[in-house]
Amino acid sequence: MPELPEVEALRVFLDENLAGKEIARVLPLAVSVLKTYDPPLTALEGGTVTGIARRGKFLDIGVGPLHLITHLARAGWLHWKDSFPAAPPRPGKGPLALRTVLTGGDGFDLTEAGTTKRLAVYLVHDPGEVPGIARLGPDPLDASFDRDAFAALLAGERRRIKGALRDQSLIAGIGNAYSDEILHAARMSPFTLAASLTDDDITRLYTALRSTLRDAVARSSGVAAGKLKAEKKSGLRVHGRTGEPCPVCGDIIREVSFSDFSLQYCPTCQTGGRPLADRRLSRLLK
Repeated sequence: MPELPEVEALRVFLDENLAGKEIARVLPLAVSVLKTYDPPLTALEGGTVTGIARRGKFLDIGVGPLHLITHLARAGWLHWKDSFPAAPPRPGKGPLALRTVLTGGDGFDLTEAGTTKRLAVYLVHDPGEVPGIARLGPDPLDASFDRDAFAALLAGERRRIKGALRDQSLIAGIGNAYSDEILHAARMSPFTLAASLTDDDITRLYTALRSTLRDAVARSSGVAAGKLKAEKKSGLRVHGRTGEPCPVCGDIIREVSFSDFSLQYCPTCQTGGRPLADRRLSRLLK
């Protein structure tokens, strides 16, 4: 799933390649992709792209007074095209979900792999009309998001810290992969209760959060849209690396699986050398 660093890199890429250009047409090609119907997508035709913003994991393409907003979900992606075939694509065939063509002949496709269709596109007058944006927490890379602001968010939290970091209404933009990376950098178990964190723990976690995200954004800077997925994977130290040696201590990276996701961690770096228990127990093995 694209998270804050990849979506930020896409924002920069689109700002360089899309901003200032005129839209010829926008074609929805999957029934499930378009979540709004007023205004219609035809309202974008002839409009000029005025800017691109990132809101958590959402991409916001400004076209005059309108906002074309995309959430790529777990299996969605954006593919830039210098040109398109003369024949229009057939709706409902393959992973293609939406095509945006510019008057110059270039543009981009949105695709979604797999059978679970969660990629979402909205056309609205105000980004706040999108439910997922309306409930977003603060952006962790915003200048105002300091250590004290982070501590205030965690005050009273009774969840495990892994779940808290992934909650978009608490902090915007962090998903499964980067929460694993942040917790590894902070040397903290994903099952740690947020309410149990000391002041030193919060400082260490805040430092890991900011540095992990900033480093990931820096690695993605200047990378073409089509290569961002590979760049993300190459930069991850524990997420998606079950069975591999930890790059810090050499211990074997382990995994805990849940019904719809899995987490990865290093026992030596994060849990005092003890493997995490079965997910149904949600406690450390004794």
